[in-house]
Amino acid sequence: MKRLKKGVTVLMLVSLLSTTSSAFAGDDTIREVFTDAFYGAAIGGLVGGAIMVFQKKPFDHANFIAYGAASGVLVGTAFGLAKSARAFAEVENGRVKVAFPTVTPELVVSPGSSQTTVAWKADLVRGTFN
Repeated sequence: MKRLKKGVTVLMLVSLLSTTSSAFAGDDTIREVFTDAFYGAAIGGLVGGAIMVFQKKPFDHANFIAYGAASGVLVGTAFGLAKSARAFAEVENGRVKVAFPTVTPELVVSPGSSQTTVAWKADLVRGTFN
């Protein structure tokens, strides 16, 4: 009976994962967020492993890798979400989307004194006009 349940479960998973569905989207926001979260987990795991190596008994602190990967997922997801939100209000196909704007640094050269300063820029409204 157990083998039958396992077989049915495996067949269901294979059938669900092997079906193809096509979805067309203008931008790949979800893919970017997942990619950033994955890279964050990988980098966090590496940093956690590097910190673990410098402990007195490294194998007693193997959980540093898990903590590093978990914090990397959180930071990567936050970075991906911040990167995907481009403006506070965005008009697309007649619909208004409201999101947290991306704050980006921009170098500004003053023409009078030739000094370079950092200015922080955030787009408040963005839209396409046809």
